[in-house]
Amino acid sequence: MKQSAETIERIKLLRQQGFTLGEIITETNIPKSTAFYHIKNLAKSNYLKGRLLAINRAKQKTLTDGRRGKSVKPYSYRVPLEWNAAFVGLVAHFMFDGEISRVSSIYNNRSRTLVNNVISLMDTVLGVSDYKLLRKPDGVLRVSYHHVEIAAFLRQKVRELLSYIRGGSYEEKTAFLKAFYDDEGNVTFTPRKRIVRGYQHSLEILQLVKELLADLGIASRMEARFYELCISRRADLLRFRDVINFSDGVCINGLRSNSVWKESLEKKEILERLINSYRC
Repeated sequence: MKQSAETIERIKLLRQQGFTLGEIITETNIPKSTAFYHIKNLAKSNYLKGRLLAINRAKQKTLTDGRRGKSVKPYSYRVPLEWNAAFVGLVAHFMFDGEISRVSSIYNNRSRTLVNNVISLMDTVLGVSDYKLLRKPDGVLRVSYHHVEIAAFLRQKVRELLSYIRGGSYEEKTAFLKAFYDDEGNVTFTPRKRIVRGYQHSLEILQLVKELLADLGIASRMEARFYELCISRRADLLRFRDVINFSDGVCINGLRSNSVWKESLEKKEILERLINSYRC
């Protein structure tokens, strides 16, 4: 529709006064294409440029806030409806030997067995199989999942698990402790010492592990200055072996210069030798 000369002059005047295209359309009630045609060659004033910049920034902030905690690329994963032993074990591994940033969930361990276990649990529990695997120069393996939603979900579940596990089932408590000792535990077996140790920089978590061990009938003592929990009585070591133990394939690093064994034995094998030594 052809516009009158008066309407065209009004469109141009509004533009010169710093009105945006949207505001001009609202004021004059004419089609967008018509309004744009009559202002497209008019220079924008500094005032209008400032207004347009502020509007664009506000739109960008709204868009960013709307997708905060969400990946730009659509991504789906399975959300367990309740805790179970497998879910507890997965979250516990990220708690002990993992790191969760705003955008990534990472698990580090020298044991390929434990890394493969985390990969398997991520697949079976959350339905996630998209990961990156890297071997660091020091031989530590790093498996990482770079998804904002998963990182936010696991970070939330780590906090929840610390409260939930005290009232968890026998199977869930066992899964939590097995993850702890696979990630943070070792066996000291010398002529003078027979100890299963668990290390953790958080004394709060060490106290939690101590309480969970007690729930399963295993006594331990905390060495706060060394950030470790020790199991040393024969009856408790037997109970630890029978209820928790170390996973198959989890070995000590026999290549370390201070290695007592000078070979990469499985931790559960060393524990068995330790227990058998009481019969000598």
